[in-house]
Order: sequence, then C-alpha cells, then structure tokens
Amino acid sequence: MALNQQQERATAAPAGVFARLTTETKQAFKTTEFWAMVAIVVSILAASWAVGDGEGGGGDAFPAVRAWLYVSIVAAAYIVSRGLAKAGSREPYWADGADLPGGRNSD
Repeated sequence: MALNQQQERATAAPAGVFARLTTETKQAFKTTEFWAMVAIVVSILAASWAVGDGEGGGGDAFPAVRAWLYVSIVAAAYIVSRGLAKAGSREPYWADGADLPGGRNSD
C-alpha cells in the first residue's frame, strides 16, 4: 500500500499545473553525429573523385556507383541512429499555464 501511495505522489501534478509535457531531442544539425555524417559523405565522394576515371588502363578502383552505395549506407545508419535517439529521449516535466500555447505571462 505504501508503494502505491509513493507512486501516486510522484505522478501527481503540483498545484497550479495544467499538463505533463515531454522534451524533444536537439535538432539534427546541432548534433555531432550530423556533422560527422556530412564529413564522411564528403570524404567518400572526394575519395571516389580523386581516384579518377581509370586513366592508365587499370579501370576505376573506386567507381561512383560504389561511392554512392557507401553514402547510402552511411545515410541509412544515421537515420536509424536519429530514430533511436528520438525514441529514448523523452524527459517528462510538469507545465504550468505559461508553458502552454497562449498561456499567461508570469509577470
């Protein structure tokens, strides 16, 4: 019985509070992972371009098709990692009237 009362107190809204909201993750361009992905994509494409078009009869060691495949793999991994980050990042907090759209000022 004491455990249920303790849980109830932990989830009960303080006086003057209207809603329980959750935070969101940072915007994608504000994360280190985004800029790392951009750097990797640029590096892959630059490496493919630098190898050249196979002059000298040896053929292309790093063709554009393979470079774009690697870019696709990196982008897909980034998208999955952002989804996982957003799925597990909610931090609940209690909102008073000033936090809600059209809410009152605290002045």
